[in-house]
Amino acid sequence: MNAPLDRISGTIELPQPYVLFLGDTTIAGFAKTAFGLRDWAPEKCVGEIRLAGATVTTGLDAVPPAEAYARGARALVIGVANQGGVIPPSWRASLVEALEAGLDLVAGMHMRLADIPELAEAAHRLGRQLIDVRVPPPHIPVATGRKRSGKRLLTVGTDCALGKKYTALALARAFRDRGVDTDFRASGQTGIMIAGGGIPMDAVVSDFEAGAAELLSPDAAPGHWDVIEGQGALTHPSYAAVSLGLLHGSQPDVFVVCHEPGRTEMLGTAGYALTSVEEIVELTIALGRRTNPAIRCGGFSFNTFALGDAEAAELMARESKRLGLPVADPIRGGPAFDALVGSCLA
Repeated sequence: MNAPLDRISGTIELPQPYVLFLGDTTIAGFAKTAFGLRDWAPEKCVGEIRLAGATVTTGLDAVPPAEAYARGARALVIGVANQGGVIPPSWRASLVEALEAGLDLVAGMHMRLADIPELAEAAHRLGRQLIDVRVPPPHIPVATGRKRSGKRLLTVGTDCALGKKYTALALARAFRDRGVDTDFRASGQTGIMIAGGGIPMDAVVSDFEAGAAELLSPDAAPGHWDVIEGQGALTHPSYAAVSLGLLHGSQPDVFVVCHEPGRTEMLGTAGYALTSVEEIVELTIALGRRTNPAIRCGGFSFNTFALGDAEAAELMARESKRLGLPVADPIRGGPAFDALVGSCLA
C-alpha cells in the first residue's frame, strides 16, 4: 500500500504525472502542496480536481479523474495541508472515483489513507496504491549535537505557509547556478514530493525531532551547502516545537527569515499577532547558538504576491535599509535576490 521509500538515502518513487486534488478548500494557505507542485514541478501536473464550495484554484485545467487518467495522470495528489492534516468524509467519494479511474492516491496528511475503510477497500479491490509521504523513517536516533562537516542554510519564518519552502528551493537553485555544490533538503510533504526525498518533520515524535534534522543533513564536503526547508515558526502557538527541533538539529550556519508583509495574525490561530522579523532574528540566534555558536542571519525573504511591482520594490528597499541586510522576493528575483544570495554565501 506504500511506495518504495528510503528517506535516509533520499529516494522515493511516486507514480507520475499527477492530478492535484483541492477538495472544498477555501483558504489558499492550506493548498500549499498543490501550489508548490504547480510552481516547482509543473511538468508532473496535468490538472486539478475541485469539489463544490472550493474557492481556491491552481489555475490548471479542471479535469475529472477519468479525463486526468486519459491525459496521462497516474496518481491523484491531495494538494491540501489543512489544519490537523485530516481527510474529511466529504472528500472520500471523489477519492474512490479516482481509484476506480485508474489513479493511485498520494497524500501528505497526518491521517493515513489506508486507515480510511472505503479507500482501503477500493484500493485492495482495484489493485491501486495508497501512498502516504508524511511518514518518518524508522529508528530515528536522539540528537547528539555533534558538529557536522559542510555548510547549512535554514529558512525560518514569522508564521506558517508564507514562503519557507519556495525560498529554500529558490536559494538552492541560485547556489547551484553560481557553481556551488548544493542539495535542497525537504522537511515537509510538498518538498518531499518535489525533491523525491526528505523527512516530514511534523510527523516525528518530539524527542527525536532534532535527531531527524541531523539525519536530514548529514556530514558533507567542506564546501557543500545543504539548503533546508523550514517549518512553522518559533513563536507559533501550535507549531513552535517542530521549528525548534529543526533549528537545533540542522545547526545552520546561515538562516533566512521569511515573512509576508500585510499578514497580521498567525495562520489558524486567530488572536495571535504575527511576530516581527526582528524578534525572529533574535530568537533564532539565541536558540540556534546552542548547536552552532556561529549562526548568522543572511537576510530576509518577503512574500510580496499581494503587492504591485513598484510597491514591492519600494517596500523591500526600505526594509533592507532599515534592517541592514538584503530583503528580496525570490519569485520576483532581480538584483535584490542576487544580493540575498551573495549575503548567504559570504
